[in-house]
Order: sequence, then structure tokens, then C-alpha cells
Amino acid sequence: MPHDTPLISTIVGGLVLAFVFGAIAHRLRMPPLVGYLIAGVLVGPHTPGYVADQSLAPELAEIGVILLMFGVGLHFSLKDLLSVRGIAVPGAIAQIAFATLLGWALGAFMGWPTGGSLVFGLALSVASTVVLLKALQERRLVETERGRIAVGWLIVEDLAMVLALVLIPAAASIGGDGHGPVEPLSAGLSRLLGFDLGIGAMIAMTLVKVALFVALMLVFGRKLIPWTMHRIAHTGSRELFRLGVLAIALGVAFGAAKLFGVSLALGAFFAGMVLAESELSHRAAQESLPLRDAFAVLFFVSVGMLFDPNILIDRPLLILATIFIIVIGKSVAAFLIVLAFKKPLGTALTISASLGQIGEFSFILAALGVELGLLPEEGRDLILAGAIISIVLNPLLFFLCDRMRPLLEGAKREEAAADPAAAADAGAAQEQMPLEDDEVHPTALSGHAILIGYGRVGRIVGQNLKSSGTPFLVIEDSDKRIGELKAQGIEAFMGNAVARETLDLANLSTARSLAIAIPNAFEACRIAEQARSVNPSILIVARAHSDAEVDELKQYGADTVIMGEREIALGMVDRLAQVHHESVPYEDRHEPDTIIPTGTAPLEKE
Repeated sequence: MPHDTPLISTIVGGLVLAFVFGAIAHRLRMPPLVGYLIAGVLVGPHTPGYVADQSLAPELAEIGVILLMFGVGLHFSLKDLLSVRGIAVPGAIAQIAFATLLGWALGAFMGWPTGGSLVFGLALSVASTVVLLKALQERRLVETERGRIAVGWLIVEDLAMVLALVLIPAAASIGGDGHGPVEPLSAGLSRLLGFDLGIGAMIAMTLVKVALFVALMLVFGRKLIPWTMHRIAHTGSRELFRLGVLAIALGVAFGAAKLFGVSLALGAFFAGMVLAESELSHRAAQESLPLRDAFAVLFFVSVGMLFDPNILIDRPLLILATIFIIVIGKSVAAFLIVLAFKKPLGTALTISASLGQIGEFSFILAALGVELGLLPEEGRDLILAGAIISIVLNPLLFFLCDRMRPLLEGAKREEAAADPAAAADAGAAQEQMPLEDDEVHPTALSGHAILIGYGRVGRIVGQNLKSSGTPFLVIEDSDKRIGELKAQGIEAFMGNAVARETLDLANLSTARSLAIAIPNAFEACRIAEQARSVNPSILIVARAHSDAEVDELKQYGADTVIMGEREIALGMVDRLAQVHHESVPYEDRHEPDTIIPTGTAPLEKE
């Protein structure tokens, strides 16, 4: 690769190797991110061969973090954030304190100074934004109660780390000449507790700047950002709209970091959250998705570049202790905290699995600690190794939590049955406790219709099925729509229909028809393929936006594919024919296998 183009070399080398090893990992039934991390190790300075630019890779990865948090903000509202503040704020603070204490104890055992031990503990206490959100998105949990709690928890951790990044240099400078400490950080912290005005002023200034940013976004951003996007949408240029989405996400994040000292991720999250109040939020999410995924991959590559495999041989016991704090200590603490707030068992398991890893803020804290002379380089290496291994283990942690849940629920039932008084208390508590949002059982329907998606298209299909008395159920990945369906007495399942276990809940083998109303043709093809393999005689109806999608869906088993643009055009032709008293031959109006119910309005894209 050319040596005079480090940016191009880093992007090409990172993405190509990530694709190769991600595909290998997927083939071996492992999470693709394992392949991305291996790709990073191979282009890093600790392995022979090509070495990517270590200064550019983290900056490129930061773009992925910004776009990812912006996308989460698009599906998150201020109401959602405030609804979980009662558990997210105290829960995150308690979990950070516990993990920091464990890290401090390990550092003290190693003979590190108090300041270095505290920085080490803080670095182990904060979860990775990218890993947590990737895990929630893959399981379609972002818009569930569990997802909202996890994201709220993440925001509180983010704010706590912003404050820590201000306090650590200030406290370290008290102990020395302003460039690094000459005595342990405990001396600086004791002076802080003695109401040192310099530190107090810095804390107050940090809190004021964060509060000012949030206030500006909620007061002015809620009007200005949606208004700007609407003006861009009215130009009719998709290119300008896509550019506007990226400009707002990156611009607000960068401005928040430079002007208010807020992290890039937090700034992007609030930009997305204020845009979420606009009806253009769904389109904005779709336009930013490709770049978001590409740069998120570069994040994992950049993490792999930092990893020195030699530490696995040199310090195996210390690595095991670090992993224990991250994966076991943090997870158990989060699990107990969520249960203490009387949340369902499934919610506690999801939150604990989500937080059982560390990432980008940990690297920043480690670099800062080494720069200030607080943290030994050995501590930084342990943090990097802990991040790599915990990220790799995180999917396994989710798997174990899913397996543990039935066992824990069975143990609770047996305990309640053995103690009548405890059973009465458990029954009373269960009445007050919210139901699990994923406590589902297979449908009892047979000879029914299955509707995938309940957006603008699926809603019309569902209403027609209901009015005609056809037995049907809906598979949907939005908890808000699931609640709406259940309120109407319509059987609905939460989840992604691409997953075989979700389709099994719908009793696919005895269903008569399947309507795939989602706009994602790639997922629709996977659903049609699985449905045809389970039930060869089922009628499959799907939607498409292009002739290529029509051909692909039919290739994967769809019987009838209706293209939205064609039906809009035919609706216009019908109306024009009425005005001009002309008739349109039937064979020119529809494909032989297309059935259009009368009285159905033309549909627009989702």
C-alpha cells in the first residue's frame, strides 16, 4: 500500500481485513466483531507486516461512535430518557463506585499509587458505547424498557466520565507542579474534600457547561434542527438530505465537545434525540445507517490495533483478575442493583450482560493516567487486554444470561412453593412488578395469516385482515407498536422475523399465508426463504421498491411481490382515467400474480 496516503491505507487495510476475518468468524458461528478485532491486531504495531496509522484509526472510529449515538438518539425521546432516570442515575453511580473500588483494590495489591489505582478502577467501570448498542440492536432491544434503561445508564456513565476527565488532571496538578503528581492522588482528593476553591470552581464550571448544552439543545435545538431538516427535505434532493443528516450529527457532536466540554457521543445523542420529534427521523436513520456501520467496524479495528498479544504470556493472572472485575464484578453489581429497584429478572440479566465490557472511555482514561504519571504502563496494557477479551466474551455473556433466566425463575418458583408465606409475598410483589416484555409462548392459531411489520403498509394490511375476520398475528420489532396491537386485541410477537425462533412462535408450519410488509428487501428475502423451507405450501406476499427487489424476492420463494412505485402510478392512472372517461385494459394494469384489494389507497415508502 502507498506510504504517502496514510488515511486511504488505514481505511482500506482496516475495512478489507475486517471483511475477510469478519466473514471467517461468521462462518465459524462467532460474532463478526471477533474478526474485526483480529484484523486490528494484524494491522497493529505489535504484529509483523503492514502497520496502519495509529493516530488516524481512533479518529475514524470516533466518527462511528458519533453516528451510532446519533442513530440511537433518533429512536429515543426525552420522555424515554426521563422515564428511566429513577433507576439509570442511582444504578449507574452505584455500579461505577463498586467497579472502581474493585479496580482500586487490584491496583493497591500490585503496589500502584492510590491515584493510579483509582484511574484503573474508573477505566474498568464504564462500558463501551459501540459494543452495548450493537448488542441491543442485534437483539432488537433498543426501543424496549430494557433497552431504554441500558441507554439511560450509558448516558449517566458518559456524564460521569466527562466529569472524571476534568477532575483527574486538576487533582493530579495539586500534588505536583501542574504537569504531574509528585505525591499520591489521595493528597489531592483530601484537599478536594477540604473544599479547595480551584477544584470546586472547575467542577462547577463543568456542570454549568453540560447543563447549558442540554438546555440549548432542548430549547433551541428542538426547533432549529427539525426545521432545518424539513427545509432540506423540501428541496427534493436525497443527496442534500443525506448530507444534512451527517452535517447535523457530526457538527453538533464536534461543537458540543469544543464549546461545552461534552463528549462527542453525548453531543450526537442529543442531536438525534431532538430530531426524533420530527416525522423525518425514520428517513434520517436510514440515510446514516451505511456510514454508521462502516465506521463502527473501524472502531473495533482501532481497538485491536492497541492490543499487544505478549501480555497474555507475561501477565496471565493479572489479566484474569481484570477480566473478572469487568465481566463478573460489574455484571453481578448491575444485576443486583436492577433487582433492588424491583425490575423484572429478564431486565436485570439484559442490563448486566450489556455492561460486562469496557471500551472507548476506558482507553481515554488509561492514556490520560499514563500521561499524568498516575497509571503505570502495565495498567494501560491490562485495560487494553481487558477491553479486547471482554468485547469478545460479551456475546457469550448474553447467551449465558439467556440460559440462566429459566433456571433462576424456576428456583424462585420452587422457593415460593416451599414457603407459603414467601409465596404470598412473592405473589403480592409480582402484582406490583412489571411483566417481562419478552415472556412469550407460541401461538395457538392454525390456518392463519402472519403479518411481518406493522408500519404504514402493515397497518393497512392488518386492518383489512381484521375487518374481514381472517385470523392473523403480527411480528413487529417496536415495543410501541406491540403495545398498540395488544390494546386492539391483536396477537403480536416482539422480535425480528429473520430469527428462526421468532418465526417458530408464529406456528409457521400450519399458517396459510405470510405477508412481509417490511421495507428491507434483504431481511424480507431471508424471511421468505425460511418460510418456504418450513411450509412449502404457504402463500407468501411481499413488497419491493425496484424491479431488482421483485426478482430477488421471487427467487427466494415469494409468490406475489407488489412494488410500491408501480401501485402509486396505477392509482394515478385510475384517477386520470376517471377524469378523461378512459378505460385501462386489465392486462396493462397488473401483473398476473398481483392482487390489489379494492378501496386500498396508494402506499408510500416507509
